[in-house]
Amino acid sequence: MTPLRTLVAGLGNMGRSHALAYHADPAFRIVGLVNRSDPPLPPELAPYERFRDFHEALGRLKPDLVAIATYSDSHADYAIAAMQAGAHVFVEKPLATTAADAERVAATARATGRKVVVGYILRHHPSWQRLIAEARALGGPYVFRLNLNQQSSGPTWEVHKALMQTTSPIVDCGVHYVDVMCQITDAAPVEVRGMGLRLSDEIAPAMYNYGHFQVLFADGSLGWYEAGWGPMMSDAAFFVKDVISPNGAVSIRMPEAARSDDIDTHTQTSLIRLHRVGQADEDLSMADEPGHQELCDREAAFVARAIAHDLDLRRHLADAVASLKVCLAADESVRSGRPVRL
Repeated sequence: MTPLRTLVAGLGNMGRSHALAYHADPAFRIVGLVNRSDPPLPPELAPYERFRDFHEALGRLKPDLVAIATYSDSHADYAIAAMQAGAHVFVEKPLATTAADAERVAATARATGRKVVVGYILRHHPSWQRLIAEARALGGPYVFRLNLNQQSSGPTWEVHKALMQTTSPIVDCGVHYVDVMCQITDAAPVEVRGMGLRLSDEIAPAMYNYGHFQVLFADGSLGWYEAGWGPMMSDAAFFVKDVISPNGAVSIRMPEAARSDDIDTHTQTSLIRLHRVGQADEDLSMADEPGHQELCDREAAFVARAIAHDLDLRRHLADAVASLKVCLAADESVRSGRPVRL
């Protein structure tokens, strides 16, 4: 097909990775990059025209696809503006910072007929696909134990502090892992209980940089998710990915040398351990799995395929809204001190 004229908004870690994926894939042709500042870019991206203002770039370039990797509080408005201008949308998670804004995005997608792909990168990861399949094969109800803590410092801590101006860690990262829970159990989430703590004077008094929550499902399954950002966070047990059922458990295991400040650690695995009651454990090697950039490449290929083949993305977008609502309910529970019924 004719390459998709692509505008990329946001040039942080994820934005650069997405832009590199579009640069390398002949299904796309980058027509512009948007960022409020002028960060150093990889040489592959240096020739592209840059803009400071998203709406100016959108109006002038009239792209076929807009990729949004800006801060979370702009996601919904940028996605809606892009669809109303006739473009398809790729938007990084979380889809929005409120449930109402997420519903506005979904409603605009239905009204315009534009495709919206949300950046749930784990959906394109073979290890996570295998983990979900093995867990479903064990049968529920399930206990989900998932976390991702990051001992961030320097520029990464600055990014985290900027993100926390609008979004807590349990929302920003949690949507990935609630989405995994929901793919394993088909039961609806019914209640969320959250707790959080502000561990740094460098963030706003109303925000917290450590939090965890529990989510209860209609089939009796229950999940725990934990996320913390900052130089004070421990590197011990920062990566727990464990699903337990009456018939056994399936877990992603990391090497002892793994560090929480390595971005590839957030997606790469060492092996999957399958434990069945009454049987010897089975270790499934994930040695040849993709790294972070290759996962972004796979995600870009899915975007191109969704547009070229007119894939039905209604379930994809509904799942993104549903997982966000759970995480926003967890944030509400942290702030209110009370469980939230869904």
